[in-house]
Amino acid sequence: MKIVIAPDSFKGSMTALEAAKSIERGVKKAMPSCETILVPVADGGEGTLEILVSATNGRKVEVDVIGPLLNKVTAQYGVLGDGETCVIEMASASGLCLVEKEQLNPMLATTYGTGELIKKALDDGFRSFILAIGGSATNDGGAGMLQALGMRLCNAEGESIGFGGGELSNISTIDDIGFDKRIKESKFLIASDVQNPLVGEFGASYVFGPQKGASKKMVEQLDRNLHHWSDLVEIHTGICLHDKPGAGAAGGIGGAFQAFFPSETKRGIDIVISYSQLKEKLRDSSCVFTGEGQIDSQTASGKTPMGVAEAAKKIGIPVFALAGSIGKGIEVLYDHGIHSVHSIINTPMTLEEAMERGEELLESTAEQVLRTYLSSIHNQ
Repeated sequence: MKIVIAPDSFKGSMTALEAAKSIERGVKKAMPSCETILVPVADGGEGTLEILVSATNGRKVEVDVIGPLLNKVTAQYGVLGDGETCVIEMASASGLCLVEKEQLNPMLATTYGTGELIKKALDDGFRSFILAIGGSATNDGGAGMLQALGMRLCNAEGESIGFGGGELSNISTIDDIGFDKRIKESKFLIASDVQNPLVGEFGASYVFGPQKGASKKMVEQLDRNLHHWSDLVEIHTGICLHDKPGAGAAGGIGGAFQAFFPSETKRGIDIVISYSQLKEKLRDSSCVFTGEGQIDSQTASGKTPMGVAEAAKKIGIPVFALAGSIGKGIEVLYDHGIHSVHSIINTPMTLEEAMERGEELLESTAEQVLRTYLSSIHNQ
């Protein structure tokens, strides 16, 4: 029996590779003779760079950049095995992971460091990019990134504005004379599972602002600021970002790519599946294990378990999804290839304990799920 193991990370507890190894240990306990194929995956958020670099035998380059709150951080870009494709993970330079919870503030947080990463990669000769834009701490519409690449965003006095989503209302003019000319010579593949528009009830500020530290009042101000920004972008480029699907991704940086870059957007999980050759590895397998920290109705929007299940369903392979927690609305997943969903929490415990014991719990759950599956097929 061949079993493919393709989980995402369990954030705060395990990387995707650690999760895959934990599942493998459980699977081997249930069936020591089985063949296991480990394919750690991601959906465009944290961990995407690591997985793509590893899957293609690439390399990583460290770059010192300005972090989301103007502190210096050491970020990375990846070079795939072809030696020509550069992977930039936004979270590495402008991510939630770089800010303490009590310091989160999307009014101040900037994407400038992400722009610096792109500039350094351009300086190093790269013209083909994959941008993984999940996990950002920002809501600045990509303004900081554009500033780092030479665009001037000026106030009524002709002076450059400051950084963060709170500054967007001060922009009077967009001056792109100094915008890096190499951008037009390049191609950018944006990895994102977010289809939200830039503004409004379902836009960047209202949907994602609270998890980045925005109060209700801040959310309202950030949305007004993005309205102002998108009005100016439309005047300057003729591109209306207000209701454009995907423009609200990563605090609006999705819109900046749509307006100012030669770019194409694809689901992050589809990009990772392609580069990791998951579909090829699924051939002749008996079942698939996937999973991530939480599985709920949002998983169907293109999260890792959904992408893995869709690939497996095409060739009729059952998929077992393991999760740290299970939310509402998972019923929709069963129509897309997921055979069953299982929580790894087997007894009452705190979140801290569950995260600390993640590998042990994942291993145990994988073992029990496979034992149940083996019993069911033997009794048929």
